[in-house]
Amino acid sequence: MALIVSLFFGFVPMFLFAAFVYWLDRYEKEPKLLLGAAFFWGVVIAAGGSYILNTAFGIGIFMFTGSEGAADFGTTSIVAPIIEEFLKGLAVAIVFFLFRKEFDTILDGIIYGGIVALGFAATENTLYIYRNGYQEGGWGGLILLVFIRVVLVGWQHPFYTSFTGIGFALSRTQRNPLIKFIAPFLGYGVAVTTHAFHNTFGGLIGGLEGLAAGTFVDWIGWIIMFGFIIWMINHERSIVRRQLYEEVSAGVISAGHYQRALSPWTSTTAGLSGRTTSRFYQACGELAHKKEQFARHGDESGNVAIINSLRAELAALAPQVR
Repeated sequence: MALIVSLFFGFVPMFLFAAFVYWLDRYEKEPKLLLGAAFFWGVVIAAGGSYILNTAFGIGIFMFTGSEGAADFGTTSIVAPIIEEFLKGLAVAIVFFLFRKEFDTILDGIIYGGIVALGFAATENTLYIYRNGYQEGGWGGLILLVFIRVVLVGWQHPFYTSFTGIGFALSRTQRNPLIKFIAPFLGYGVAVTTHAFHNTFGGLIGGLEGLAAGTFVDWIGWIIMFGFIIWMINHERSIVRRQLYEEVSAGVISAGHYQRALSPWTSTTAGLSGRTTSRFYQACGELAHKKEQFARHGDESGNVAIINSLRAELAALAPQVR
């Protein structure tokens, strides 16, 4: 029963967090299948691989130094951040190289980084809640670990790995060859640094004071990141405004369609009007971002053909959408 409860509180909150991250993508939703694969990678590959490698390096440090303290510190503050962010970031890299056209804006990088990290957190939280919570402190310990892992530090892994996503997205959106090459490494470096800082900071202070101080610093970082995401949503709105305007003049969509496409709430409310309306406004976002992509990168991966196909789809759907 305790294991089932641990699985529930390990996975269900992370599913809900992932749904919220998906909801934040207001104007051009990423493919659910790709996001699901990223989450699964975090659950199995990133979490499983990290557990094996962290354990192996911890044993190695202990054998080399003969000190449990050195092994704990080396694993927690150095090894774990490097390995975990590498394995989580690897999923973002795979999406970047194999599904390059899905990286339209920096927000996309945050979405993919956040989703794979939430999958990782689901497995890690289950382990902590059961092993460190229930096995060490019974049901009271389990409840305490649920509060710590879900409420206090629930957004830690998405926060770290979002920087890796930002790095790849910058590489995608910038034209400067040096920036395109360096950005993913810088993003990964920031992810590792913030992860290592979190793992080290609270432990240096220790006790409840360390937990409180670490949580306070964490939440400041998360709030700043959330503010940046809001700014990026507004940036995507400006892309839709700029790139869809000529579609009104060309008669592909109406002025009313244009105004509704600009609303950040349309991706949520359009579904209430049926599948056709939902697809219509999703296609509006896709067309706007694909035109922006064409302006930056030219006819990469058949951008012109995709743009023409989306225009034809919108023209066919427009009469059915009020």
